[in-house]
Amino acid sequence: MATLEKIRSKGVLLIVVVGVALLSFIIGDFLTQGSTFFSQSRETVAVVNGEKINIAEYQELIDQIVVFQKYETGMQDIDEVTMQQMRAFVWDQYVREQLLNEEAKKMGLTVTKEELSDRLIGNNIHPMIQQRRFFVDESGRFSRPMLIQFLNFKDEEAEDPSMEQALQEYRKLWKFLERTVKYSILQEKYNVLLTKAIGANTLEAKANFESSLPVIDANYVVQPYFAVPDAEVSVSDKEIKEYYNNQLARFRQEPNVSLKFVSFDVQPQQEDFTAAEEFINSLQDEFTTSTDIVELVNQNSDIPYTGRNYNAQTVPAHLKEFAFGNGAGAVYGPVFQNNTYTMAKIMETGISSPDSVRLRHIFLTPDAESKSDSIIGAIKGGADFGALAAQYSAVEQTAANGGEIGWLTEDTQGLDKGILNDAFAKGTNEVFTFKNAQGTQIIQVMEKTAPRQKVKLAILERSVIASSKTESKIYNDAKRFAASLNEQPFDSASAKSNLMVRIADEVYRTNEQVMNIPQSRQIVRWAFENSKGEHSDVFECGKQLVVAIVAEKSESKYRELNKVADQIRNELARDKKAAILIAKMAEKKGSDTTLVALAQAFDQEVKKASGISYTSGQFGLAGWEPAVIGKATSMKANEVSAPIKGNNGVYVVAVTNVQKTDRSFDAAAEKINLASRVMYTMPNSIMMDMMDKAEIEDNRLNFY
Repeated sequence: MATLEKIRSKGVLLIVVVGVALLSFIIGDFLTQGSTFFSQSRETVAVVNGEKINIAEYQELIDQIVVFQKYETGMQDIDEVTMQQMRAFVWDQYVREQLLNEEAKKMGLTVTKEELSDRLIGNNIHPMIQQRRFFVDESGRFSRPMLIQFLNFKDEEAEDPSMEQALQEYRKLWKFLERTVKYSILQEKYNVLLTKAIGANTLEAKANFESSLPVIDANYVVQPYFAVPDAEVSVSDKEIKEYYNNQLARFRQEPNVSLKFVSFDVQPQQEDFTAAEEFINSLQDEFTTSTDIVELVNQNSDIPYTGRNYNAQTVPAHLKEFAFGNGAGAVYGPVFQNNTYTMAKIMETGISSPDSVRLRHIFLTPDAESKSDSIIGAIKGGADFGALAAQYSAVEQTAANGGEIGWLTEDTQGLDKGILNDAFAKGTNEVFTFKNAQGTQIIQVMEKTAPRQKVKLAILERSVIASSKTESKIYNDAKRFAASLNEQPFDSASAKSNLMVRIADEVYRTNEQVMNIPQSRQIVRWAFENSKGEHSDVFECGKQLVVAIVAEKSESKYRELNKVADQIRNELARDKKAAILIAKMAEKKGSDTTLVALAQAFDQEVKKASGISYTSGQFGLAGWEPAVIGKATSMKANEVSAPIKGNNGVYVVAVTNVQKTDRSFDAAAEKINLASRVMYTMPNSIMMDMMDKAEIEDNRLNFY
């Protein structure tokens, strides 16, 4: 009871305490939810017409195309330029897919599971699948068994970490192919729907026919704009400003920055060259006498020992005279050339072998291997190899071509080295077998190229590179320069350190690099995160160290007048030069239809343009001159034009011949011609228009 009284006496205080506790709970809950909201916002890499994509999803798309590129090219290391191209492709493709899906949904267009299955693994396999190198057999043709084998393998359970990695890559690869094929099918449907909805009428067909009819030959005289000295025309600031205001839409831009930067090249110093020379010299005796040259080369050379046989065309040029002018055991070098020390040793001479062989095979799966002896016996007994291949070989594509694989060299990639070694060692028409886990191959040598003299070389190459000590020294120099910017202006500090200042104008968010500096996307990201006048720390960009300063930042929708003033001045000056030339040429032209007098008056020559129609891409040797082409094709024979303002100068044209044609107007054919032109150009034009009008939020700079 006493306790209850105490509680009642403190009632107001309790209400306040409880209220504060509840408020804290509510605020805490809001902040927790808010942090989730803000976290989600930070993880959004793009928004296209309200559709968001999370960075994890987007990265998955990039990972997929990286795997595709590796399997497509056979290269495991993706260079920076290729990586930039792939990221740009993923962005463009993602935006296109979102816009297409949005439009397709409005129209009721879909790709059914049955359609997709048919184009992926059915009877109507899409070229995107058929043309992949990892689904082809030894002959280079698409192999359905290899596709099925791939699909079965990708869904297996991993037995070890390496297998798990391979399976993950296979799954990413298939997701990329599936997505690409699905998009392609939907795009095909959308294109057909668009092009079928638009047709040419008879009036359009007639106009198109008539525009192609006047095919003329003409003589012309051109007076180039540079014939008028710049001093003869003046353009005022007022004229430039008026032009700028009237043509403002031409100067739209995205937010951009301008940078000043200096770079420190990470190159080997004298001590590195000395160390490399000492190293290569220390190996010379061992290289000359070693009985295990393979291990020595593989441990010390920049390129591994391959055991390759070189002919006079394939041997490195600087080793040709040595290789074919000495006997086995002879040693070349060390020689220093192009920042590389080279030693070579002749391992074997007197080799005479062909450069390539032509093979055919019969592939037997494990369950059919028991037939190999009888098939070989039949071949040796004179049976038709091609007929046996068609009957027994499990590789449909080569079987349909008599088992022929084609011509192969000793360096052919993707084929077991054992097959190549046996093939080059056997004589023409000889048969041999090759067995592995996939089955047994019965192989016959059909032809060989003429043998060439070859030599086997061991080559040890060692390029001179900057040591870690040199790299540290150069890095410290760059750090000291960056620190000095806290005390003095960028230009002054650069001059004091004898560093050349480079300027990168109008760098945009989407730029993958600054000018030609590799791995410099990081500089772009830094620049947009900092204010004008801020300087950077040291950026490591491949073999360059870069220190930069934000010289300008522009958030305006239009390029500033001062940045386009020179361009406008040149355009206005050209217009004024055109007016001067038009007046002079009109005065001199007279009625001379040959244009000879006009050409002499201006110290020019009469030139010819033949076979010109309204749709011509260029006017004779003058290049792209649409105004001149339009005027010339509207003229009659022997007619001389007034001076025409062109792109490169002022022209006077005399039509010498209007070619007649026996072709009569065929409305149906012209409509087909117009429709095909529309089918080719319209889908992409519509997509470009959709992209231009879409609300696209690009946050890639926050992540890449």
